[in-house]
Amino acid sequence: MKPLCAFLLAAAAALAQSGGPPQVVNAKVETRAFSGDLSSEMKSAAPAWFGYSIKVKRGDHDTCHTRAAQPVPLEGTDTIALLFRVENNQVQKVRIFSLECSLDAGGLPFTWIAGVPAAQSIDLLRRLIHQNANVSNEAILSLSMHDDPAATDALIQLAKADPSPHIRQQALFWLSQKAGSRAIATITDAILNDPDTNVKKRAVFALAQLPKDEGVPKLIEIARTQRNPEVRKQAFFWLGQSRDPRALAFFEEVLVK
Repeated sequence: MKPLCAFLLAAAAALAQSGGPPQVVNAKVETRAFSGDLSSEMKSAAPAWFGYSIKVKRGDHDTCHTRAAQPVPLEGTDTIALLFRVENNQVQKVRIFSLECSLDAGGLPFTWIAGVPAAQSIDLLRRLIHQNANVSNEAILSLSMHDDPAATDALIQLAKADPSPHIRQQALFWLSQKAGSRAIATITDAILNDPDTNVKKRAVFALAQLPKDEGVPKLIEIARTQRNPEVRKQAFFWLGQSRDPRALAFFEEVLVK
């Protein structure tokens, strides 16, 4: 009996690591292969859950409150589950969980779609951002989790051109979590050119979320040159929070003038 239990645990761990479904209880679970149209596959008049896996940067993506009886990868994982609650053929909730989580579907049907390409997932989430205000923030977060250049492209486009200041702010924040030269350029452009002061201030906050060697010099530059007093004040505030020697030297320079 013990060898069988060990085999089942190993099989469950291997399935999770390969992008298989998490352990789901209190549900009628169905697994099916992606057929080519993600939106049409996630339709249900009655409440139901759908999910699939996406590739992410390897790390600790543990979002479980309870655990399945299987090994937990100490080096983190590069795959997570995106889950969608659908009712009246509309997505009502978007959730993110580790594949090691044990989930309770509350008696609702649960459909796992295997082999969803990143491009299809990114396209779905981009549409959800504007189709349903209730899931907009979760859709942007889920978009940012994808380890795919197209997801960064989508965030940059949202940050630069979306008509909603709130969406631009959210996109800027999640871009800051990705760092990199393209993210920094987009955040800096928002500070200089976005017409909404709140978006500019959010962009300054986004700079503060970057690694210090990238964010602190940019914050100093904004504090030196920004004409909008609210934005400049934000730059000074986040420089103070950084406790970086370069920020202290800048403050001394300003005070002795």
